[in-house]
Amino acid sequence: MAHDILIVDDEADIRMLIAGILNDEGIKTREAADADQAFAQVAARRPSLVVLDIWLQGSRLDGLQILEQLMRDHANLPVIMISGHGNIETAVQAIKVGAYDFIEKPFKADRLLLMVDRAIEAARLKRENQELKLRAGGDAELIGKSSAVNQVRQSIDKVAPTGSRVLISGPPGAGKEVVARLIHARSRRAGGPFVGLNCATMRPERLEMELFGTEAGVDGPGRKIGTFEQAHGGTLLLDEVADMPLETQGKIVRALQEQVFERVGGGQRVEVDVRVIATSNRDLQAEIEQGRFRQDLFYRLSVVPIRVPSLAERREDIPVLARHFMQRSAEASGLPTREFGEDAMAALQAYDWPGNVRQLRNVVDWLLIMAHGDPKEPIRADTLPPEIGAITPTVLKWDKGGEIMGLPLREAREVFEREYLLAQVTRFGGNISRTASFVGMERSALHRKLKSLGVHGSEKGKMFLE
Repeated sequence: MAHDILIVDDEADIRMLIAGILNDEGIKTREAADADQAFAQVAARRPSLVVLDIWLQGSRLDGLQILEQLMRDHANLPVIMISGHGNIETAVQAIKVGAYDFIEKPFKADRLLLMVDRAIEAARLKRENQELKLRAGGDAELIGKSSAVNQVRQSIDKVAPTGSRVLISGPPGAGKEVVARLIHARSRRAGGPFVGLNCATMRPERLEMELFGTEAGVDGPGRKIGTFEQAHGGTLLLDEVADMPLETQGKIVRALQEQVFERVGGGQRVEVDVRVIATSNRDLQAEIEQGRFRQDLFYRLSVVPIRVPSLAERREDIPVLARHFMQRSAEASGLPTREFGEDAMAALQAYDWPGNVRQLRNVVDWLLIMAHGDPKEPIRADTLPPEIGAITPTVLKWDKGGEIMGLPLREAREVFEREYLLAQVTRFGGNISRTASFVGMERSALHRKLKSLGVHGSEKGKMFLE
């Protein structure tokens, strides 16, 4: 696909010169003479790159101010700044704001083309890296303001700098790996590798090879480096450690105690400096009593225990989590974000979430793609997946459910009464006496109630709202 480059310069001949250089290389160009034209062009279609002059005569914003707004609204859009009156301070300021590079007029065509290629390539790599992170669950971040999450944050802040081993417990999908990554990121080992091994997905006969590696000839012609060795100088995450075979557990105990191990099929001792963080969704004390987990390994791993709460234990975090996942999913898919109606959000908070945060993220991904209705309209409770809709309170499935859930009790009661009485009076053709008898009210009392709620009749017996 041909690149599309926006040239922003107040001098028409400069725009023409740059466009000619780029067009000769098969690159499509657009032009803008000032800030308003530039923003209009970006709004119409985001370009692959912007070539932006710093000094724009007659523009309400100069190039640096345009750059600031572009970086705020389109952080990944590469921008090359140009100027005939540049200096080191200006160049440094532009790059600090977010420009890829700075080039002075007059410039050679080859230099411009080289810089354009590098800027677009750098933006592509950055975008791909972000997409990979999104698919893998994104950067380590703990979303929410509940007291349960704040307690986990406090534990992370205390244990991260110490280097102690940590055992993270909690149900599947609650965010145990996120906590482990945060501990690593805030530790003195943050510059080292973070290596994870999921013990639950590994066949018992393969687990030891993955942990300690193999010598040549054991699992192929060459030597294989295991995760312990890969994590040297950093952190090793043993995910779902309860699924580790007892024999391997014994070898892990020795490796933790001595920071020394031997590769499978070899006799050479390998020394490592590794911090081990383990996770488990099982009760390891119960596993010890059943003889399925070594007590000595438990005490070596559980120097500092941290429990991650289930999503049902922190329902107040669901709105911020749902909106966060919606934003991330939209960025990954290229679709516009959607808002949640009050009824849909109330239904999400009422659900028990057996799959926890991971399940919520999957549901939000599904809603972004599959929820019917105008994408500009809020997601309603009746568009939620069947497993959630099946337990959604009946009031949330009502047409006015979204409106009611955003109101205090008194105002919500008025909305319900107005809709209920309007429907009943219409049902009986505007006959107040029959309506009063059916709803169990005196005729005069019903008249007063309808008047207070703004419900009035027409000559044809139809009811309407004031």
